[in-house]
Amino acid sequence: MKLILSILTLILISGCATWSGIKKDTSDSVEWTKEKVNKGAEYVKEKTE
Repeated sequence: MKLILSILTLILISGCATWSGIKKDTSDSVEWTKEKVNKGAEYVKEKTE
């Protein structure tokens, strides 16, 4: 119960008070992560070739 309450509090405090805001923030985070992973993979590929 404490975990659920903590998660809800974190969501409200972070400024994502609506479901669409939460979905957009999550989507943006996923895209940012994919971009960083791809850049890292390209860097490793360049250094190992």
